[in-house]
This record gives sequence, C-alpha cells and structure tokens, in this order.
Amino acid sequence: MNHTEHLTYYVANFVDELVKCGIEDVVISPGSRSTPLALTFAEHSKIQHWVNLDERSAAFFALGMAKEQQKAVALLCTSGTAAANYFPAIVEAHLSQVPLVVLTADRPQELRDVGAPQAIDQIKMYGSFVKWYHEMAMPEAENQMLSYVRSIAARAVFEAKNQNAGPVHLNFPFREPLVPDFTLPDLWQDSISGYHSYYPGNKVVSNVQVEAIIEQLENKKKGLIICGPQMDPTFRDSIFLLASKWNIPVLADPLSQLRAGEHDKSLLIEGYDSILKSKKVRDKVKPDFIIRFGAMPVSKPYLFFLKENRGVPHFVIEPDAGHREPTMTKTQFVYCDPHEFCHRFANYPMQMEQSWTSLWVTMNEIVRKQWENVSPTLTEGHAVTIMQRAMDNDHILFTGNSMPVRDVDTFFMSTNKDIKVFGNRGANGIDGIVSTAIGTASHGRKVTLLIGDLSFYHDLNGLLVANQYNIDITVVLINNNGGGIFSFLPQAEDKSHFEVLFGTPLNLSFEKVVDMYGGHYANITSWEHFEKELKQAYQTGGIHVLEINTNRNENVIWHREEWAIIEQNIVTLLG
Repeated sequence: MNHTEHLTYYVANFVDELVKCGIEDVVISPGSRSTPLALTFAEHSKIQHWVNLDERSAAFFALGMAKEQQKAVALLCTSGTAAANYFPAIVEAHLSQVPLVVLTADRPQELRDVGAPQAIDQIKMYGSFVKWYHEMAMPEAENQMLSYVRSIAARAVFEAKNQNAGPVHLNFPFREPLVPDFTLPDLWQDSISGYHSYYPGNKVVSNVQVEAIIEQLENKKKGLIICGPQMDPTFRDSIFLLASKWNIPVLADPLSQLRAGEHDKSLLIEGYDSILKSKKVRDKVKPDFIIRFGAMPVSKPYLFFLKENRGVPHFVIEPDAGHREPTMTKTQFVYCDPHEFCHRFANYPMQMEQSWTSLWVTMNEIVRKQWENVSPTLTEGHAVTIMQRAMDNDHILFTGNSMPVRDVDTFFMSTNKDIKVFGNRGANGIDGIVSTAIGTASHGRKVTLLIGDLSFYHDLNGLLVANQYNIDITVVLINNNGGGIFSFLPQAEDKSHFEVLFGTPLNLSFEKVVDMYGGHYANITSWEHFEKELKQAYQTGGIHVLEINTNRNENVIWHREEWAIIEQNIVTLLG
C-alpha cells in the first residue's frame, strides 16, 4: 500500500468506530493538517459535521450541543494555536462534566521542535482538564493497526461518557499528502459491528452503609435537601419521592431542573436565596442535617448558611467520584446513583417536624409574592419573570454568568411548563456563552439566552454559526454598560478606580453587530414591548437580540430594597 491508502483506511476506521460508538455530531474548525479527518467526517453518511471558523467559538458550540443532546460530541481542529483556542471550553467541559472527544491534528515527529510552521507542543497540552489523553500512532493500514485505531476510538467515547463525563484528547500526527482516497474498496469495514463494549454499571450503597447514615439522622426533625446544578431531568421524580416520604423541604438551584415540570412542587423551595440573604433569618432556621445532590448551588447566601452550620451532619451524594465541597465543611460523601439513594432512603420512616417544613413553605410563599409583583419600570430581575411567562414547553433558558444567573436564581419561580435551565457553571466564566447557547439550539430546541453586555461582547462572533446554519436563537441582552455584578461587591466602595477596573463600560451600539450577522434587533421600551418581541422571536425564528438598557446603580438599589422587604416580612413571621 502507498501512503494515501494507509492514511485513508486508518482514518476511515477511526471515524467509523466513533459513529458505531454513538458519535452523531462533529464540530470542525477548518485547517490544513486536519484534512484527513475533516474530509472523512464529511464523507461518512451517519455523522453530521458542523463547520465553525473560530476555534474558541467552535469548542463552546460543541459543548452546548453535548449539554443539550446528553451525548458525546467530537471536536476537530488543525495544529498550532487552533488547539490552544479550545482550552477555555475544555476547562468548562471538565468542570461541568460534559463529554467531548477532542481531536487535534499535529505535525509528525520530525517536524516538531525544529522551527516548522504551525507546530507547537501539543503533547498533553490540556493537562489535568481532560480525562484521558492519547498520542495516536502514525497512520498504517495493517489489520493490527486498524484494530488499534478502532479500539482507541471506542475507548475515547467511553472515557468521555463514563462516570464523571468530560473531555478526552487524541492528538493525530499526519504527514503529507493529506487528502484521502474515498474510491478505495471496503472503506468503512462494514462487517465490523463495533470494536469494544463497555458495561460500567452504577454505584450502590450497601445495607450497612444505609443503616449507618440512618442512625446519624435518627431523631433529627429539621432536615434540608439541597439540589444544585445537575442535568438529569428525570431526577425530579426520585428526589420528590424522598421529599414526600420524609416531609422535608427541597432547596432547588435554578439549574437543578427541579423548578419546572408537572411534578408535585409542594415541598420545593425555589426562593431560598432570598430567604437566606438575611443573617437574622439564617440564625433562626438552623437545620439538624443537610443532604445535597448535584454541584454546589449558585447562591452565595446558601454558602454562608452552610459555613455557619458546620456542626450539622452534611452529606453530599455523588453518582461517581469527585469532591465538590468548597466550604471545607465536614462532609460525608456518598458515592452512589442518586436515584437509587432516593428510592432506598424513602423506605425509612423519617419524618420532619411539620412546623419546620411549613415554615419553609411559608417563607417561600412570601418570596414568591414579592417577586411576582412586576415593577412597572424595566428591571433586570423581572426580565426573567416576563421571559418565563413567554416560554413554552420544551424550551431552554440558557443563562449567562455574573448577574444573569443570579437573577434567574432569584426570579425563576416554579412552573408546570417543561423548561430546562442551562448555564456554564463549571468555571463560571463569561467566555463562550453565546456559542454554548447556540450549540444547545443546534438540533431545533427553542432557546432563549439571558446575557449581560460584557459576556455578549466577549463572544459576538459566536453569532456567525447561527447565521450559517439558520439556528434559531433569542438573546435577551441586559445592557447596564459594564460589569453589573461588581456594583454589589465591596469593590464598588472605591469610587476612584471602580469604573476603570470593574465597571468597564463598553459604550457600544450592538444593533450594528446584530445587523452584520443577519439578525433582528429590538431595543425594549416596556414590558408589553418585551412580550411582543419575545412572541415574535419564537414564532418567526432566526437570530433575535432584544436589548434591555438598565442602570447599574439603580439596579443595586432596587434589589436591596426588595430584599429588605422580604427580610422584614420573614423576620415578622419568625417572631
């Protein structure tokens, strides 16, 4: 065989095995050295290829797609800094447990470290942020090498999806010529049904372990269940089964997938962030124990609450491995399937005090009534309220970081609509938010992105892929001309340097940018106007950017005044 034949069969077997292992989408950033893989992906009839010119945007786009599809997505780029631009999204995928199969093309060994163009050190370049790294052998087409390349493809997909999902990295050195020959016979080795099979199973707690936990909880009547960010929409049935059996309040983060759906929400406490804002309130609602599912919640008041109750038994339920507990509170980690935990423990006759549970339900109702009174003027928080009203079933609300996710935590109340709430809460960065949201919309789901002006500016070129593939995306742009969240922090007291270092006003006209990408722009003037534009966006599709202009200082004052009213009402309730 000549070089081209070796290259073609090698790469074809690799791509075909990815498909057999469940990869349905690949996001490709154009380049020369990645030609063998790019052309082969395009040639394979059972995988959809998406081309995204900007590597940073491409990686976040793939991340969003993998989040929404709950499947591993492949990601391909050429050699050099193209691969480096994937890094932020790989960090996010690692920390938020999203499966990606990252494929980087590379120069062959003889062209490394000798001054060859577009050649950087790509060996283990993502460090500990990938679950598994493998340096691929040079292409050959002997049977043993075709078995090798299929086994690597199968393992890569498994490693990405197994246990705590995350990114894996395969580095492909290729020599020229780079163009495969797709006229070769038996290219996809159709007789091969799939190289490896994996049966990972689920972790379970033993009877002894269950009894040990129950013994610690015996006679404790003031418990709390906490559910932080997690992606399993079916978990709500299991967690509320346990909650109903124990009559225990469930404090649910907006990204927990518990606030929306037709399940029983009588024990759902979605207003816990507003409740726990007050130190006076926190001091009067000390629990006997806390059980947490999912990642650490967004809420900073909950963080304070946990630190102030270090002495109470604290259990964190993880489906596989991990140590997601940033407060240094003494914690008992239970590694088992969360569904299995809920069903096992629901069989034990634990019952919280009715007065304890009723108190949380009543406090939550106070919060709901306060926030449901929509301000007549445009406010950042009530933008969430209006969005929630306008969204239909099977809708995704994608929230940016900084203030948007905190406003979603505060203002996204429980609903019977089946709305999923997504965000990039692994690294909590502002980069790639637009691209990730568009990735979640790539397979036809209705997606509304709530984002601030700095985050929007940071990823404007993410709009290109939406324009190229006619992906519907509605962007609610909260423009307070800078970093709004810093106005809530102690830095705001330093008036001499605040605006330059933290406020960072952009003073940009986003209408021109939206027009460049073929989108529809509207500057919102009232809540009626906002509702009208949302409905139009959902009906007509395409790119819609709805800009709401607010004032950072006024926003802080308004939030604090509302929180003060809630505090006073709850303190009065507590007596």
